[in-house]
Amino acid sequence: MRKAGIVLVLLLVLAGINYSIFRTEQVLESGQEVILELAPVDPRSLMQGDYMALRFALGNEVQRALWKQRDAAGEKPDDSSMPPLTGRVVVVLDKQDVARFVALDSGQTLAAGQLRLEYRLRHGSVQFATNAFFFQEGSGQQYEAARYGLFRVSESGQPYLTHMLDEKLETIGKTRNLTAGVKD
Repeated sequence: MRKAGIVLVLLLVLAGINYSIFRTEQVLESGQEVILELAPVDPRSLMQGDYMALRFALGNEVQRALWKQRDAAGEKPDDSSMPPLTGRVVVVLDKQDVARFVALDSGQTLAAGQLRLEYRLRHGSVQFATNAFFFQEGSGQQYEAARYGLFRVSESGQPYLTHMLDEKLETIGKTRNLTAGVKD
């Protein structure tokens, strides 16, 4: 009886993991496309091995709005006093699907063309999905032209970084298509 219980628990865990993978693949295949503009990063951390450090301009706007919100509440608005948090921001997409800041999400009704994006505030920095983009060894030079990150966003607002884009919004490099398992 004990072995049957262990097997049942193991099957439930595996089913949960597979369902999570399936949901992520669905977002990567059919989620809303959103483009975020990169913000300048310390050049020493731009290329560190086989990845590049990322910051997004939208993150800077979210951070300013958080500071303003804390200042209005009478709290000292600085990076060192900002506790880690997870939140959502309301954005609107321009004609090229580049996200523009509207407001911090307070549960308001969204206007036409607006959507919510999840963010995380960690160590005084706002992050969307990740703070790094990994690439194949030896291919880092082509990513120096990166100016935007292309995300697929779930209905709940969770972003998944899929590609880096240049100033013309064209995909940089070849990345593996996670849902089909073939090269782009």
